[in-house]
Amino acid sequence: MEEFWANAVFSVTPTILIGLIFWFVLRSIIRADRNERDSYAKIEAEERAKFEAERAARDAGPAAAS
Repeated sequence: MEEFWANAVFSVTPTILIGLIFWFVLRSIIRADRNERDSYAKIEAEERAKFEAERAARDAGPAAAS
């Protein structure tokens, strides 16, 4: 009976280890994607604000001169 449990543990261990490695890799990929999306959104918001400020300055410029 002891041999049965040893074989059972040795049979399941590689599957569990591969599953943990797979989980860790996917977790890392998802976190990297989330961080990249956050960074991109931040940069895009800054660029939109800069564009709007330039547009407002350009539109207000001729009206202020008249």
